[in-house]
Amino acid sequence: MSKKRSNVIFLLHASLAAFGTYFCMYAFRKPFSVATFDGLAFMGVDYKILLVIAQVLGYALSKFVGIKVISELTPNRRLLYLISLIIFAEISLVLFAWVPAPYNIPLMFLNGFPLGMIWGIVFSYIEGRRFTDILGVVLSASFIVSSGVVKSVGLYVMQFWGVGEFWMPSVTGALFFVPLLLCSFLLQRVPPPTTEDIANRTERIPMTARDRKDLVKKFLFPLLLIIVFYTFLTAFRDFRDNFARELWDSIGYRGDVSVFSTSEIIIAIVVLLIIGAIFYIKDNFKALLTYHVLLILGTVVLGGSTLMFQVGILDPFVWMVCTGFGLYICYVPFNCLFFDRFIATFKVKGNSGFLIYIADAFGYVGSVLVLLYKNFGQASLSWLNFFVYGTYAVAFIGICSTLILFAHFASRSKAEQLNKELDYGQ
Repeated sequence: MSKKRSNVIFLLHASLAAFGTYFCMYAFRKPFSVATFDGLAFMGVDYKILLVIAQVLGYALSKFVGIKVISELTPNRRLLYLISLIIFAEISLVLFAWVPAPYNIPLMFLNGFPLGMIWGIVFSYIEGRRFTDILGVVLSASFIVSSGVVKSVGLYVMQFWGVGEFWMPSVTGALFFVPLLLCSFLLQRVPPPTTEDIANRTERIPMTARDRKDLVKKFLFPLLLIIVFYTFLTAFRDFRDNFARELWDSIGYRGDVSVFSTSEIIIAIVVLLIIGAIFYIKDNFKALLTYHVLLILGTVVLGGSTLMFQVGILDPFVWMVCTGFGLYICYVPFNCLFFDRFIATFKVKGNSGFLIYIADAFGYVGSVLVLLYKNFGQASLSWLNFFVYGTYAVAFIGICSTLILFAHFASRSKAEQLNKELDYGQ
């Protein structure tokens, strides 16, 4: 078999397995958000907000635990962890439907906790390869598309099958369980990185506590900037995702089942094409700087499209697509590709999972804080207006952080190159 044909088969195999696994995972996480739970509240707080907070808290705690678990994960435990965590999440959804409200709120926390580990497990199969840029984009496209698709499936299950709001999440999850198993076993059969992959992208290995400490100490400043930007980015991407129905309803798409899928598929295709093109940049440092350009592009589109929407220039549907594009063109690189190129550029001893989970842990804490602020600090502000103001905040913080990061990495790389030349001269 020729090398070209072998590469094509590998890409198809790994792409289908990674995309399918994470796509199906979202069926256990997001369908509940398409329900409105009208008229329900607990201790003066909207019931749906409490459910979202509970799940995000579980997800956030999972990210903190994942800093250790995912960074130390060995290949022989991946499949067992993955399937066990999904089963735990589905059992939590069944119990959520069975236990009456509001006593079932903690069960949404238990649903979110195991699911927070899935991304790190899936990405560990595909990181550190020549084709990671392509595979990472395909994997990232899965959560953009699946978020909309599983909401459409959840709404369909309620409207046409007559399933209630409380049972709908577990029913939707059950529909995707067998496909998830098939994709997971296919993922387990993805071959390990080749010697050429390791030469190009640095070997990825489990990290010790000392490895993690040394990495944070060495790159503390850029990591702090990334965390600040990513926290705001995650909070409003998650807000847009969890309250998509409320946002679409407020701009004239009430009851439209297809709008969730249609808008996110458009976003996924555009993001896929743009970020996927970075695969052709073989120099890891140049690719890392290119991701900074994409971050600037995303924040400009986010802020600019919102301004155009407010003054009546931009159609509401187009605006929602533009905000999704702006958020995801920034969000996707930080979820895998930015850190993969970062490790390859600076020859870091470790893996992407550790850095991804540091950023994610604080990102989802930010998501909880935004929800609490909306409910207690801006209760009178509509979902739409709150999101509008949030996009401006993300755009401003993102532009400032990215420009500083760009300058820092450019200076750092130049200094390291100079040191190498001096060492070589000696």
